[in-house]
Amino acid sequence: MTIHQQKTPIPTGSIEAGLCPLPQWGLILVEGPDAATFLHNQLTNAVLGLERTYPPQSAQDHSAVRLVGYCSPKGRLMSSSWLGLFPANASADDRFALFISKDIAATFAKRLSMFVLRSKVKVMDVSEQWVITGQYGLGCQITPTTNEPESFTLRLPDVFIGGQSVSRFLQAKANNSSEDLANPSGDVEVWNYLEVISAIPRIVLATQEQFVPQMINFESVEGVDFKKGCYPGQEIVARSQYRGVIKRRLQLAHFMNEGTEIKPAFCQPGTEVFHSNDPAQPAGMVVLSALNPFILNRIDLQVECKLEALEDGRLHLGSIEGPELIIDLLPYPLIEI
Repeated sequence: MTIHQQKTPIPTGSIEAGLCPLPQWGLILVEGPDAATFLHNQLTNAVLGLERTYPPQSAQDHSAVRLVGYCSPKGRLMSSSWLGLFPANASADDRFALFISKDIAATFAKRLSMFVLRSKVKVMDVSEQWVITGQYGLGCQITPTTNEPESFTLRLPDVFIGGQSVSRFLQAKANNSSEDLANPSGDVEVWNYLEVISAIPRIVLATQEQFVPQMINFESVEGVDFKKGCYPGQEIVARSQYRGVIKRRLQLAHFMNEGTEIKPAFCQPGTEVFHSNDPAQPAGMVVLSALNPFILNRIDLQVECKLEALEDGRLHLGSIEGPELIIDLLPYPLIEI
């Protein structure tokens, strides 16, 4: 039996514009005269040539916003983040903002600092001093505005649902911001759901060093620049691409949580996935998950798994006795060499 793939239509009218705090996100600032060259030599994507964005303007499209990864020497992703360049003014030094999972921000900043050496660069984890929010809504008219100079806003790729595009913005503001988020207009569950079905992965503490970038489609969502030159793990990442040895990929999946109570930790990142034909060893791992806010009892997931596991049999979450996963279609084509 071939594993079934489907795409469930979601009522787009239910997604109203909203703004919500994102406590799971953190912020790292990298600034100084050598900041661009330093980051260019550390990250999977190109940094040199990134367009400057002057607050309170928002960084838009690939010219000003990049998905970047940081790999171990073995080519495994230790972090992923969204990168923008936000200098204070036209004559100021470069100041890069990396929006990253908060649970790995401190260790990542510390690791980057180890390689600064004599470069004129300062790396700071400011996750506790800045508030990260997410704004989403139908159409491109959802543009964050602020009169506060100490804010960074970047636009993430739109999520397409039911033939319409839902815009998404990440914004960071200093804790002394005048904006009150005591009564947010948005729902963090909607934001998390949009992030999952975008099929753009995010590394968290539980998934550090688990994946070569291609195993979670990182190169297919413009997170890797194969022309930029060396960075930690670059040879392994390039070899995986050009020798055609990619045997694992990120997939979208879901299951219906009907009649049973699934504990939140059960389907969190790092949860293993098992295949009915080989129940003794895991066939993959959860990358991200979210409760579907529009379909009752449905949980959507990003799952990294063996490609051969999609050919027949069944995938189960947590154990061979766990819920059966239904594989959904990806919203983008995979880059294959």
